[in-house]
Amino acid sequence: MPVRTDRHLAVAMMLAALLAAVEPGVVVAGALEDDFAIAVANDRVGKVKEMLARGMDPNSIDAMGDPALVGAARAGNLNTVEVLLAARANVDARSKTGDTAIMVAALTGNLPIVKVLRGRGANIENAGWTALIYAATGGHDAIVTYLLAEGANINAPSPNGTTALMMAVRETRSATVELLIARGADVNRRNENGATALEWAQRGNDKKMAEQLRRAGATAN
Repeated sequence: MPVRTDRHLAVAMMLAALLAAVEPGVVVAGALEDDFAIAVANDRVGKVKEMLARGMDPNSIDAMGDPALVGAARAGNLNTVEVLLAARANVDARSKTGDTAIMVAALTGNLPIVKVLRGRGANIENAGWTALIYAATGGHDAIVTYLLAEGANINAPSPNGTTALMMAVRETRSATVELLIARGADVNRRNENGATALEWAQRGNDKKMAEQLRRAGATAN
């Protein structure tokens, strides 16, 4: 009986030691993820490579809810984007708001990153807001042109029916509006509320843009 008690005591002590080690381990893991996110955000390529080599997940999520690749693209860190892709980061991973890396690169006007991501198979026809809509919103015509050449649907609607043309009108991107019209955008397409790009221009009292749309065949209700 004493032998069995001693054995139970030894097992209990071992379990206690293991349990005591769990919480510090969790803290360290969180700290490592924070360090990784900081390295990604600041384009510290050497540090990113080192941490990946030591087993860091290239799809780690930062405190803002961005996968590492989205964070790198948002910051415009091309070198880090390439390192993460080489480590097989998910090219279409979404942030907590639904953005992918190519979407945020399109919105910020970073054509080199858009091209790298597309070269790795980034989706430009995902349901919902698209890279083309984001590029048009920012007035980034070089990216709009590139995405259209890659086969992006010029009339792809967002969840509420908004198109790239509508967003370009809303943000008063006259050159982008002209580009989209020239490439065949539907000037009379309506969103879920029945509004057209022309109506958006009229609501904004943008007479020049309204005339632009009328010349392309846009009609009022």
